[in-house]
Amino acid sequence: MHIVVCIKQIPDPEMAPSQFRIDEDAKTAVPWPGSSLVLSPFDEQAVEAALRVRETLGEAKITLVCLGPEQARAAIKAGLALGADEGVLLSDPAFEDGDAITTAVVLARAIEKIAPFDLVLAGRQAADTDAGVVGCGVAELLGIAAVTFARDIQIEDGRARVARALADGTETVEAPLPLVVTVSHEMGPPRHASLRETMRAAKKPVEEWSAADLDLQPSEVGQAAARRVVERLYIPTSDVTCEFVEGATAQEQAADLVERLRQAEVL
Repeated sequence: MHIVVCIKQIPDPEMAPSQFRIDEDAKTAVPWPGSSLVLSPFDEQAVEAALRVRETLGEAKITLVCLGPEQARAAIKAGLALGADEGVLLSDPAFEDGDAITTAVVLARAIEKIAPFDLVLAGRQAADTDAGVVGCGVAELLGIAAVTFARDIQIEDGRARVARALADGTETVEAPLPLVVTVSHEMGPPRHASLRETMRAAKKPVEEWSAADLDLQPSEVGQAAARRVVERLYIPTSDVTCEFVEGATAQEQAADLVERLRQAEVL
């Protein structure tokens, strides 16, 4: 059993709002000097899902795949410390400033190179852009089925039984392997890295592949092939005003509130 987990390094979602900056002219987020980068929480749960499948089966190989600059190697190390076996960093200047489509193209090509594989896992969405389309894009490019919002995954006899989290409950679907599954936060909290696995992670192999290694041309990836058009990127401003209802008693306050609502033509 070979499980491939697609992961992403993002700015820490727990950072203070004061550390978040937007360059509206460049339409991009500006990293705060010294701000920390972390493994996307949804992808962390995808790693947890892979580990649970391995524990159920008794044996499985888990490979992490991450697209990003050299510093994204830290996200791979974080996943290896949780218990994954090996990692692949997809790093090339040509990959920069891409969108969901070009990201899916690079990940799919890397997974094809990693093949054979049985199961591809990813977070339901990245915790920075929250687009949630890369996983399904990878499935489309690989020509295999995708199941989204998984809260539980069971593998038996070459098939996956996936419990999906819905807005009003849960549904269970089955699909043959190989398969792409995106993992939701209903999977439950991921485990913490043990000291033993953290020490072992330093010795686990991490390969680095460029566009040339994946037989991709610069025109096929990154900004050159991106289809997303950003119209505007900004931090919304709040123009909400608060008024106190006057009155010495509850009846007077109620009367004042009704009068204000009438003036506002709400009543």
